[in-house]
Amino acid sequence: MEILEAITHFVREAHDGQRRKFVDEPYVNHLIRVSEITKQYHAKVPVVAAALLHDVLEDTEVSAGELATFLSTVMEASDAQQTLKLVHELTDVFTHADYPELNRDKRKSREAERLGKISATAQTIKYADILDNSLDIVKSGSGFAPKYLIEAKLNLEKMNRGHKDLHKQAKEAVAQGLRKIRGR
Repeated sequence: MEILEAITHFVREAHDGQRRKFVDEPYVNHLIRVSEITKQYHAKVPVVAAALLHDVLEDTEVSAGELATFLSTVMEASDAQQTLKLVHELTDVFTHADYPELNRDKRKSREAERLGKISATAQTIKYADILDNSLDIVKSGSGFAPKYLIEAKLNLEKMNRGHKDLHKQAKEAVAQGLRKIRGR
Protein backbone atom coordinates (compact mmCIF):
# COMPACT_ATOMS: atom_id res chain seq x y z
CA MET A 1 0.00 0.00 0.00
CA GLU A 2 1.57 3.22 -1.15
CA ILE A 3 -0.32 5.33 1.39
CA LEU A 4 0.90 3.38 4.40
CA GLU A 5 4.44 3.30 3.01
CA ALA A 6 4.39 7.10 2.71
CA ILE A 7 3.01 7.44 6.24
CA THR A 8 5.62 5.03 7.60
CA HIS A 9 8.32 7.15 5.96
CA PHE A 10 6.80 10.29 7.52
CA VAL A 11 6.72 8.61 10.94
CA ARG A 12 10.35 7.49 10.61
CA GLU A 13 11.37 11.06 9.81
CA ALA A 14 9.26 12.62 12.58
CA HIS A 15 10.59 10.23 15.23
CA ASP A 16 14.15 10.15 13.83
CA GLY A 17 16.70 9.62 16.58
CA GLN A 18 14.09 8.75 19.22
CA ARG A 19 14.61 5.55 21.17
CA ARG A 20 12.16 3.61 23.33
CA LYS A 21 12.51 4.41 27.02
CA PHE A 22 12.51 0.83 28.22
CA VAL A 23 13.77 -1.13 25.22
CA ASP A 24 16.90 -0.23 23.31
CA GLU A 25 15.36 0.13 19.87
CA PRO A 26 14.22 2.91 17.54
CA TYR A 27 10.90 4.38 18.67
CA VAL A 28 9.38 3.77 15.25
CA ASN A 29 9.45 0.00 15.87
CA HIS A 30 6.75 0.46 18.53
CA LEU A 31 4.59 2.46 16.12
CA ILE A 32 4.90 -0.19 13.43
CA ARG A 33 3.97 -2.96 15.89
CA VAL A 34 0.93 -0.98 17.09
CA SER A 35 -0.18 -0.54 13.47
CA GLU A 36 0.29 -4.27 12.78
CA ILE A 37 -1.73 -5.23 15.85
CA THR A 38 -4.43 -2.72 14.92
CA LYS A 39 -4.55 -4.02 11.34
CA GLN A 40 -5.55 -7.47 12.63
CA TYR A 41 -8.76 -5.96 14.05
CA HIS A 42 -9.45 -2.93 11.87
CA ALA A 43 -7.79 -3.01 8.45
CA LYS A 44 -9.07 0.29 7.02
CA VAL A 45 -6.21 2.50 5.86
CA PRO A 46 -7.16 5.61 7.93
CA VAL A 47 -7.21 3.47 11.09
CA VAL A 48 -3.88 1.77 10.43
CA ALA A 49 -2.44 5.18 9.50
CA ALA A 50 -3.63 6.62 12.81
CA ALA A 51 -2.01 3.72 14.65
CA LEU A 52 1.29 4.57 12.95
CA LEU A 53 0.86 8.26 13.76
CA HIS A 54 -0.65 7.94 17.26
CA ASP A 55 2.32 9.56 19.05
CA VAL A 56 3.43 12.07 16.42
CA LEU A 57 1.65 15.12 17.90
CA GLU A 58 2.57 14.16 21.44
CA ASP A 59 6.20 13.16 21.01
CA THR A 60 7.59 15.13 18.05
CA GLU A 61 7.79 18.68 16.78
CA VAL A 62 5.16 17.96 14.10
CA SER A 63 2.15 20.26 14.51
CA ALA A 64 -1.45 19.33 13.81
CA GLY A 65 -1.37 21.65 10.81
CA GLU A 66 1.74 20.02 9.40
CA LEU A 67 0.22 16.58 9.89
CA ALA A 68 -3.01 17.64 8.19
CA THR A 69 -1.06 19.08 5.25
CA PHE A 70 0.99 15.90 4.88
CA LEU A 71 -2.06 13.63 5.07
CA SER A 72 -3.83 15.69 2.41
CA THR A 73 -0.97 14.87 0.01
CA VAL A 74 -1.21 11.08 0.42
CA MET A 75 -4.89 10.36 1.17
CA GLU A 76 -8.37 11.25 0.02
CA ALA A 77 -9.72 14.19 2.04
CA SER A 78 -12.22 12.10 4.02
CA ASP A 79 -9.56 9.51 4.94
CA ALA A 80 -7.13 12.25 5.95
CA GLN A 81 -9.80 13.82 8.17
CA GLN A 82 -10.60 10.47 9.80
CA THR A 83 -6.91 9.75 10.42
CA LEU A 84 -6.32 13.20 11.90
CA LYS A 85 -9.41 12.87 14.12
CA LEU A 86 -8.15 9.54 15.48
CA VAL A 87 -4.65 10.92 16.11
CA HIS A 88 -6.19 13.83 18.04
CA GLU A 89 -8.28 11.41 20.10
CA LEU A 90 -5.14 9.42 20.94
CA THR A 91 -3.02 12.44 21.88
CA ASP A 92 -2.75 13.07 25.63
CA VAL A 93 -4.66 16.14 26.76
CA PHE A 94 -3.81 16.14 30.47
CA THR A 95 -0.09 16.73 30.13
CA HIS A 96 2.24 18.20 32.74
CA ALA A 97 2.94 21.15 30.43
CA ASP A 98 -0.76 22.06 30.20
CA TYR A 99 -1.78 21.05 33.74
CA PRO A 100 1.26 21.71 35.97
CA GLU A 101 -0.99 22.15 39.00
CA LEU A 102 -2.07 18.49 38.80
CA ASN A 103 0.18 15.67 39.97
CA ARG A 104 0.73 12.65 37.72
CA ASP A 105 -1.98 10.54 39.38
CA LYS A 106 -4.61 13.26 38.88
CA ARG A 107 -3.55 13.87 35.27
CA LYS A 108 -3.61 10.15 34.47
CA SER A 109 -7.00 9.75 36.15
CA ARG A 110 -8.46 12.57 34.03
CA GLU A 111 -6.80 11.14 30.94
CA ALA A 112 -8.40 7.74 31.66
CA GLU A 113 -11.81 9.40 31.95
CA ARG A 114 -11.21 11.17 28.63
CA LEU A 115 -10.08 7.94 26.93
CA GLY A 116 -13.31 6.30 28.08
CA LYS A 117 -15.19 8.78 25.89
CA ILE A 118 -13.16 8.54 22.67
CA SER A 119 -14.44 6.62 19.66
CA ALA A 120 -14.48 2.83 19.60
CA THR A 121 -11.95 2.90 16.77
CA ALA A 122 -9.53 5.11 18.71
CA GLN A 123 -9.96 2.84 21.72
CA THR A 124 -9.02 -0.16 19.58
CA ILE A 125 -5.77 1.58 18.60
CA LYS A 126 -5.12 2.45 22.25
CA TYR A 127 -5.59 -1.22 23.20
CA ALA A 128 -2.88 -2.13 20.67
CA ASP A 129 -0.63 0.58 22.14
CA ILE A 130 -1.16 -0.69 25.69
CA LEU A 131 -0.59 -4.29 24.61
CA ASP A 132 2.74 -3.49 22.96
CA ASN A 133 3.89 -1.19 25.77
CA SER A 134 2.94 -3.72 28.45
CA LEU A 135 4.93 -6.51 26.85
CA ASP A 136 7.99 -4.27 26.45
CA ILE A 137 7.98 -2.64 29.86
CA VAL A 138 7.73 -5.94 31.72
CA LYS A 139 10.66 -7.39 29.72
CA SER A 140 12.74 -4.30 30.47
CA GLY A 141 12.73 -4.75 34.24
CA SER A 142 12.13 -1.01 34.61
CA GLY A 143 11.17 0.31 38.03
CA PHE A 144 8.51 2.34 36.22
CA ALA A 145 6.72 -0.83 35.06
CA PRO A 146 4.33 -1.12 38.05
CA LYS A 147 3.25 2.52 37.66
CA TYR A 148 2.69 2.14 33.91
CA LEU A 149 0.77 -1.12 34.28
CA ILE A 150 -1.51 0.31 36.98
CA GLU A 151 -2.23 3.32 34.76
CA ALA A 152 -2.84 1.03 31.77
CA LYS A 153 -5.24 -1.06 33.87
CA LEU A 154 -7.18 2.09 34.77
CA ASN A 155 -7.32 3.11 31.11
CA LEU A 156 -8.63 -0.30 30.10
CA GLU A 157 -11.28 -0.17 32.83
CA LYS A 158 -12.55 3.12 31.39
CA MET A 159 -12.26 2.12 27.73
CA ASN A 160 -14.78 -0.54 26.80
CA ARG A 161 -16.06 0.41 23.35
CA GLY A 162 -13.24 -0.82 21.11
CA HIS A 163 -12.67 -4.30 19.70
CA LYS A 164 -13.56 -6.76 22.46
CA ASP A 165 -10.93 -9.40 21.65
CA LEU A 166 -8.10 -6.87 21.56
CA HIS A 167 -9.40 -5.29 24.77
CA LYS A 168 -9.25 -8.72 26.39
CA GLN A 169 -5.69 -9.30 25.13
CA ALA A 170 -4.52 -5.94 26.47
CA LYS A 171 -6.17 -6.58 29.85
CA GLU A 172 -4.53 -10.00 30.04
CA ALA A 173 -1.10 -8.57 29.16
CA VAL A 174 -1.43 -5.91 31.86
CA ALA A 175 -2.63 -8.44 34.46
CA GLN A 176 0.14 -10.87 33.54
CA GLY A 177 2.71 -8.07 33.75
CA LEU A 178 1.47 -7.04 37.18
CA ARG A 179 1.61 -10.65 38.39
CA LYS A 180 5.13 -11.07 37.06
CA ILE A 181 6.33 -7.88 38.70
CA ARG A 182 4.72 -8.81 42.00
CA GLY A 183 6.38 -12.21 41.80
CA ARG A 184 3.24 -14.31 41.40
